[in-house]
Amino acid sequence: MAVTQLPPTAPSSTAHEGILRRQSARESAARTYARSLPIVPVRARGLTIEGADGRRYLDCLQGAGSLALGHNHPVVLEAIRAVLDSGAPLHVLDLATPVKDDFTSELFATLPRELADSARIQFCGPAGTDAVEAAFKLVRTATGRDGLLAFTGAYHGMTEGAMAASGGAPGVRVTRLPFPQDYRCPFGVGGEDGARLAAHWTESLLDDPKSGVRVPAGMVVEPVQGEGGVIPAPDGWLRRMRALTAARSIPLIADEVQTGVGRTGAFWAVEHSGIVPDVMVLSKAIGGSLPLAVVVYRADLDAWEPGDHAGTFRGNQLAMAAGTATLRHVRENGLAERAAVLGERMLRRLREVGREHDCVGDVRGVGLMIGVEFVRPDGSAGRTAFEGERGGATGRGADSGCPESDLLADGLWLAGPPPGGAGQSAPAVPPQTDGRPGCAGGPGAERAGFRAATRPGPLPAAPELAAAVRRECLRRGLIVELGGRHSCVVRLLPPLTLTDEQAEAVLDRLADAIAAVCRTGHRAATLSTPKEAGAAYPA
Repeated sequence: MAVTQLPPTAPSSTAHEGILRRQSARESAARTYARSLPIVPVRARGLTIEGADGRRYLDCLQGAGSLALGHNHPVVLEAIRAVLDSGAPLHVLDLATPVKDDFTSELFATLPRELADSARIQFCGPAGTDAVEAAFKLVRTATGRDGLLAFTGAYHGMTEGAMAASGGAPGVRVTRLPFPQDYRCPFGVGGEDGARLAAHWTESLLDDPKSGVRVPAGMVVEPVQGEGGVIPAPDGWLRRMRALTAARSIPLIADEVQTGVGRTGAFWAVEHSGIVPDVMVLSKAIGGSLPLAVVVYRADLDAWEPGDHAGTFRGNQLAMAAGTATLRHVRENGLAERAAVLGERMLRRLREVGREHDCVGDVRGVGLMIGVEFVRPDGSAGRTAFEGERGGATGRGADSGCPESDLLADGLWLAGPPPGGAGQSAPAVPPQTDGRPGCAGGPGAERAGFRAATRPGPLPAAPELAAAVRRECLRRGLIVELGGRHSCVVRLLPPLTLTDEQAEAVLDRLADAIAAVCRTGHRAATLSTPKEAGAAYPA
């Protein structure tokens, strides 16, 4: 396995345990990753992390997607050293510097051309949630309106305004719209029909004078919901959202904090659909592993007065230098295109694994942003659904079809009766083949040659299984994290520098962990200690 070898260190299980114990005693109850990943990283390079106890891990978390080039990539380290050795100031507020100029020029060279030609950029506080807050403030200032449109399942950050627009908001001050997906379609039909219904709902809400929703200041959307469970927005639906907002002078905000810089197989995820948003929120990978967040937006939205949005640490010179090196390396080496090819190969392998285990409900993703959803295979009764081939179908969802809505199950059509009327044969129409996960249910399914059958719909989420798979992965030296509704989705966010051999090593360990958990029926799996697992899977 071609994993970059790290220089040897003196492992110390005593130091490892002591650090973990002190962290647990001193840190707040809000700590997260440290609870499920009880390791103490001391060295890292590329895909590999070494812990204080001497164990090595393949890291498919990569700073929640922040490390596009992996840990300590040479071009990033060289860029940081160059700034340090130059004697340049490290803290300059928002003053102009050669480092900032290089970063802005490189960033604008990667943006959708229609936006870049007349864009403005605002450097924010160091986190993505700061940039989200800035984007909300921007569109409110520019439009003079207050409300926002956001989507179910969204995640935009942990500050108050960003949290209010996320799916887990405790109090709703933002209008929530349905985000289309296949396996758990909010309308029970999935595919193109589910996306069409979601778009129709949005349009109706905006145009109905009695909907209770006034024209908002903006709409914020993730081209792929990451924390929501790795759910790509259908290209046609995203184009429809762009058309709806443009026709009503509603600024469209694309949150590319996690999807940007090649992660999804395009430099920016909006490129898959071809839309040009009015505002782009960028963070994580643009800082090359260091804290950096910006908002890029159309010049005509730049209605701020001096000082309307500021921040002490918006001039992070080291992050800008690291970010410039990362953006340039991804662009010049075609790493987005590489992510598209390798990601599809990994998805194919994981779909094969999913067909072998009924605890895998769905496998989905785009580029190197991949999710495996775990379900309770014996947890639901049969429901009426359409069965047949589906273009771009994924995982077990491809085998079991998508559940129909109650209207369809009752024999009623959401869009009128099937063509031809009662007793007449319907013309054959090819099934959906747009390359995205699709579902062959809903209006037109019979026209496409599908037949009704009693098939299981989406099964109940199994967060305990997903957590068990994460534990088994860690025992095998693989770091993954969870996301999605009920935290039932195991997520992979490997670096864009992942090699074919490394990808196979990651998939071998994940497949083995899934098999162990499914085989033991939710109980702890076979490799009982990290030491045993380390012997089985040397890094």
